[in-house]
Amino acid sequence: MALKVGDKVPNFISVDTNGNEFKSQDYLGKQWIVLYFYPKDDTPGCTAQACGFRDSYQDFKELGAEVIGVSSDSTASHLSFKKKFNLPFILLSDTNKKIRNLFGVPNDFFGLLPGRSTYVINEQGIIKMIFDSVTAKAHITKALEMLKKR
Repeated sequence: MALKVGDKVPNFISVDTNGNEFKSQDYLGKQWIVLYFYPKDDTPGCTAQACGFRDSYQDFKELGAEVIGVSSDSTASHLSFKKKFNLPFILLSDTNKKIRNLFGVPNDFFGLLPGRSTYVINEQGIIKMIFDSVTAKAHITKALEMLKKR
């Protein structure tokens, strides 16, 4: 069952770029979170999306939000991707797709590719917006609009 707007995000555990354990409870319920799921490190659309979040990262921070990217890539892949494009935010490795399945992120292109979805979560851990689109850069705009109008 996919999470929807109004749902409280359950706690989850993952691994960050440095191989450290990431506990969602350290972030959820404390500040706004922009959690975005993307298909794969170092592909054209995902790179454009990550660089868009990077370029607007200060705007997100000023609006009180932390950006967190999630894909099924390994921590080594994430570390390389993060360094190559100077990404200032957290990337989580979801190799077993547990987080993707927890959120119910749909696949794109007739189920062939992992979906691209962004969740804006408030400081109580409640989902306030879900944006699903293959248009990578639109995710940044939609998330910023949501944070500005709250």
